[in-house]
Amino acid sequence: MNLSEGMDRMQTYTPSLENLFNRISLRGRCVYFIGIGGIGMSAVARILINEGCVVAGSDVRQSSLTSTLEKMGARINTKQDGSFMSSETDMVVISAAISEDNPDLKTARKMGIKVVKYSQILGSLMKEKRGVAISGTHGKTTTSAMVSTILKMAGLDPTFVIGGEVPDIGGNSYLGKGNLFVAEACEYDRSFLNLAPQVGVITNIEEDHLDYYENIEKIINAFGDFVSLISKDGLLVVNSNDANTAFAIKRANCRVETFSLDNSSDWRGEILFTRNGINKFSVYRKDQYFDDFSLRIPGSHNILNALAATAVCTFVGVNKDIIKAALMSYKGADRRFQIVGVKNNITVIDDYAHHPTEINVTLKAAREFYPDKRIWCIFQPHQYSRTRHLLNGFAKSFQNADKVILADIYAARDSEFEQTAINASKLCEETRKAGVDVQYIPQLSDIVDFIYANARRGDIIITMGAGNIWKVAYDLVSKLG
Repeated sequence: MNLSEGMDRMQTYTPSLENLFNRISLRGRCVYFIGIGGIGMSAVARILINEGCVVAGSDVRQSSLTSTLEKMGARINTKQDGSFMSSETDMVVISAAISEDNPDLKTARKMGIKVVKYSQILGSLMKEKRGVAISGTHGKTTTSAMVSTILKMAGLDPTFVIGGEVPDIGGNSYLGKGNLFVAEACEYDRSFLNLAPQVGVITNIEEDHLDYYENIEKIINAFGDFVSLISKDGLLVVNSNDANTAFAIKRANCRVETFSLDNSSDWRGEILFTRNGINKFSVYRKDQYFDDFSLRIPGSHNILNALAATAVCTFVGVNKDIIKAALMSYKGADRRFQIVGVKNNITVIDDYAHHPTEINVTLKAAREFYPDKRIWCIFQPHQYSRTRHLLNGFAKSFQNADKVILADIYAARDSEFEQTAINASKLCEETRKAGVDVQYIPQLSDIVDFIYANARRGDIIITMGAGNIWKVAYDLVSKLG
């Protein structure tokens, strides 16, 4: 299919009149975000500001994301105590992390203000365009960023909401004039079931968010529900080597295309070499040679992400030469193997990995890129519940690191029971049993001091986690001078 055929297909998709009316009615209205500094919340807030909404909100801490929103005109406070909830507020948006005892939310309920979830707003925005929803336990952000990068280079001017900052395409969100809407689709709280995509991706399905789902069967079932939402004339792109995904796609009513690094898929990648920071690979479509592609980011897992992005963009009509050029130009999202700095011949990298599989593939990629270097992994576990449920997996995930330092666990949505049921010392003990050189240093500032005193020229330092471990990377680069 060529680009004009893809555009014709896009033009057949018309938003519902009811949804369009709801969107128009928001313009000029005041929308208050509780937890506005979250990566997804801030992305939607940016889009609503650009649509003419008056945006306000609260968060417990300031960040670069809240600073950007304030520069765009948003009014943001860090008290989150209900005192900034204006009577002029027309709607309150909450993330899945906001509990009913939040003072801002309690105030909104008392004032009778309409409260909606972030995912509901995201779904409403998507219904106005042709939705592309990227789901999966790992790889959502990178795949969403790749798809958005390709579509922008193709001149299709997409709207996108991504769970990470992508500087080359304008950050974590963008309001485009085209009729494509790319969204990272999170499975937590079944949030992705509020979306109505015409194109969907499942990168993989693994155990995660067990504080919500309890077991893998319920996770697979939720992905099955997500699959069933993809329109019949649409496309579902999935990893053919993921056993859990095979169960979920039984609910699909649309065309399904697969990707992998072997012969069992519609889109196959064959790795040619990794050299000088470049991943070179051949792409085959239904066993027919498609083209040779290159990536500037490491790891075979990112080649899989690129295959998924290629399948999606080919479906909507993007020429393979544009796909090839866009992927070659793609520099990655912030906190995805992001090189923070190189000082005194010591390379400091920051990464969002917070699940055993993510840690394993990221360290494997680092070992491929730096085969003769000493690799340090500075890991901050994210959530007590995740650490407890996946303890054995975490303990075995650091094999490609020469030295591992564990920080204290970063609490998020954790109950009092969870915070007493596990600790970082236990993770350290189990990791040491797995034959890893590991030590536990609770405080981030002490970790910086320790690395500064013990790192040597040529070392690779990688900070990992979904909390505030990134501060170690930046503080270390500053201290190395």
